[in-house]
Amino acid sequence: MSRELCKECGLCIHFCPKKVIVQSGKLNAAGYQSAEFKDDGECTGCAICAIVCPEVAIEVYRD
Repeated sequence: MSRELCKECGLCIHFCPKKVIVQSGKLNAAGYQSAEFKDDGECTGCAICAIVCPEVAIEVYRD
């Protein structure tokens, strides 16, 4: 997830079926609180977060 591209829209957080994306509480250079992936083993790699991100700030890699 690219912290600098994030505009704090929250779409990735809202649409994540496993709720593994959260607000980071950290500001990027533009002053937005970026989203953050919390790796708790629940992510399925569905890439819904990347599809809904209007800023193309998310890349999903599958093992």
